[in-house]
Amino acid sequence: MEQSILFALVLFLALGAYWSLVIFPRQREFEKRQKYVQTLNAGDKMVTFGGIIGTVVEVLPTEGIARVEIAPDIIITVLMQSLVEPFDPEKIALSAQKAQDVRTRGEGVAE
Repeated sequence: MEQSILFALVLFLALGAYWSLVIFPRQREFEKRQKYVQTLNAGDKMVTFGGIIGTVVEVLPTEGIARVEIAPDIIITVLMQSLVEPFDPEKIALSAQKAQDVRTRGEGVAE
């Protein structure tokens, strides 16, 4: 009897840890992305999940798609869920610099 209570307690704690470390952060990220997609307007510069930078030309929320201009007179149709975040050149440059720093530090390591 005591072992089954202990097992149930450990299982409950493990499920709680899994929820807080895996499920909850994903839900929070999903909700953040959903809010961003709902606020999209024509003229917004954004980045797609595939890394394409473009300007929103038209949003069709009932169909779940948006038309995005990626170059002059080149318009693609994408799923609204693939529009990840607003385009922020400073944020992207900082991220690239951090990646370069990590890669540069890794090259000096003796094998």
